[in-house]
Amino acid sequence: MKNNVLEAAARSVQARQRIRSYIYQTPLLPSRQIGRDTGSSVFFKAENFQLTGSFKIRGAASKMTSLGIDRGVITASSGNHGIASAQAAALIGQALTVVLPETVAKAKLERIRSFNVDVVLHGAESGLAELHAQKEAVARDLVYVSPYNDPEIVAGQGTIGLELLEQASSIDNVFIAMGGGGLISGIGSVLKSFSPNTRVYGIAAQNSAALAASMAAGRVVETEHFDTLADGVAGGIDEDSITLPLSMAVVDEVVTCTEDEIGFALKELAFKENQIVEGAAALALAGFFKVADRCKGQNNVIVLCGANFDRNKIFSVVNG
Repeated sequence: MKNNVLEAAARSVQARQRIRSYIYQTPLLPSRQIGRDTGSSVFFKAENFQLTGSFKIRGAASKMTSLGIDRGVITASSGNHGIASAQAAALIGQALTVVLPETVAKAKLERIRSFNVDVVLHGAESGLAELHAQKEAVARDLVYVSPYNDPEIVAGQGTIGLELLEQASSIDNVFIAMGGGGLISGIGSVLKSFSPNTRVYGIAAQNSAALAASMAAGRVVETEHFDTLADGVAGGIDEDSITLPLSMAVVDEVVTCTEDEIGFALKELAFKENQIVEGAAALALAGFFKVADRCKGQNNVIVLCGANFDRNKIFSVVNG
């Protein structure tokens, strides 16, 4: 597995050269107050300031630039991946079809359509839309792009790790929210290859923790999913996902957080750091809080993965 980690890191180095002009190198911001409160050096990798409001454009651009524009692409996502894929396709000049569930929020539908990509509405929920996209890929000879289960997607997300190595003098601990695993396996592979003493924490939402449960079992397992503030990490993972073995190889510790802990972290970011982010980003900070006593006097990086939040949901928590 060590070779797979090194290969993933090398792929990120290559991807960075291809996508450099299509993404924004996000800042590494020192904490204003949380660091002082916890007796640690705390920094935020601010992917919430990325072009599409989340890290996802890195993976989308990595995949599309690896193909060339002579091959059409299809994907399915009504969230950050769909938005990122649409913007990446528009920037690169790639032909893209995005399959969305018929229940997609009007604002998200309009945002994705604004990039002049083909949009297909199919099914009552995202799983059915994804299955339809996979079938269409075969029928129309298109490349299907998974939000996470693809080496080039992982490589694109791993470019965050390359930036961190340049921006931070040293990193003792990094805290990363876990969804399908593309983000943590990408960043983790880079850090373990170039900074092996950095401790990688994978942070899971208790209400939807498929990757954490699969890592514990050593295989993909079915888990029950409930609503979570960290909706960006909700859902299961593919049976053949490349992110499971990579995550198992690079993650030093998994921390699971409750909805109350995620909500508390959202408030701390809003009131102490002046940052309004989505629940999945606050999840990473919630994980740090649970082990903060062990991290005193160390350099800690919290990856804020995005800020494409539901205004009513987030503001009800922050104002509650």
